[in-house]
Amino acid sequence: MPKLDGIAAVREIKKIDPQAKIVMCSAMGQQAMVVDAIQAGALDFIVKPFQPDRVVEALRKALR
Repeated sequence: MPKLDGIAAVREIKKIDPQAKIVMCSAMGQQAMVVDAIQAGALDFIVKPFQPDRVVEALRKALR
């Protein structure tokens, strides 16, 4: 992303809409990044390359 990294984007989205449901997806799935994303407000984190079942699981979680 040209101006923000994914974690910063999650924080900005949550400032604008605290109820936003965010599922983050990245090829960089280090444990620290996943934890940072969840702490920033993401509901889930999908690591690329992802499995279709994992995407469905994350979306079901977000749509509850």
